[in-house]
Amino acid sequence: MHKLQRADLFRTRLLIAIRRAGTNQSELARRTGIDRSTISQLLRDDAARLPNAHVVGACASALGVSADWLLGLAEHPENATDLLASALTLTNAPRALVDQQIFDWHREAEGYKIRYVPAALPDMLKTNDVLTWEYEPHLGRTTAQAITASANRLAWMRQSASDYEIAMPLFELHSFVEGSGYYADLPKDVRLRQVDHWLDLTKALYPRMRIYLFDARQVYSAPITVFGPLLAVIYLGSNYLAFRDTQRVRAFSDHFDNLVREARITARSFPDHLNELREALP
Repeated sequence: MHKLQRADLFRTRLLIAIRRAGTNQSELARRTGIDRSTISQLLRDDAARLPNAHVVGACASALGVSADWLLGLAEHPENATDLLASALTLTNAPRALVDQQIFDWHREAEGYKIRYVPAALPDMLKTNDVLTWEYEPHLGRTTAQAITASANRLAWMRQSASDYEIAMPLFELHSFVEGSGYYADLPKDVRLRQVDHWLDLTKALYPRMRIYLFDARQVYSAPITVFGPLLAVIYLGSNYLAFRDTQRVRAFSDHFDNLVREARITARSFPDHLNELREALP
């Protein structure tokens, strides 16, 4: 950028910052310790000189913006610390994945496509029996709250304008149906009722809800949720790590789209695959 252009941009942004701060030249001069005549000269239409670093820094600090933004070196007026704080947050995550924070993020993103890689099987698609088996040893009486929250999320999805895509590793579904690994002590009749519940949901909600199964030996994903272009969240176990900056949200979206491209079982073939697993049970 030419020096004259940068000086003109500095003047424009300084005026914007003064107005946003609800102040004036005299108050800015008092808060920065800079002569009012110097402030006036900076704001003149024919001003062609850039101020020194001390003046730029003092004005930026007094007006709550970054010096880089005043000089045209950044597109956002916030300083780096404020940008990071707004772009990245760490929130608590309860044992059940149906807490109020997640529900609020869903409602915030209503109308956008929501992409979801669950930590295990999606809670909102589980039967009450499965939720009770999974959470009662850890949550006690609050298992009922987890069940209610799951029902509320599923009801929201039924009426929401959002498309919902879910990508899971093949082994997670196979382990459940077969009753192996994590699901080893889950009774067969409970598993069969869960499979029937999934079949009903996929028929009722397709194509607005689409489930894909990928081979974890080929591709991998941590538990994530991408709320349209607004937010991307990683589930860490005891916390959610949430990103709001456009570049990272897009990167998470691209990652999810790759899981869909590499899926061994597509959303269209998911019910047939589930039926095959069910019929293969002894």
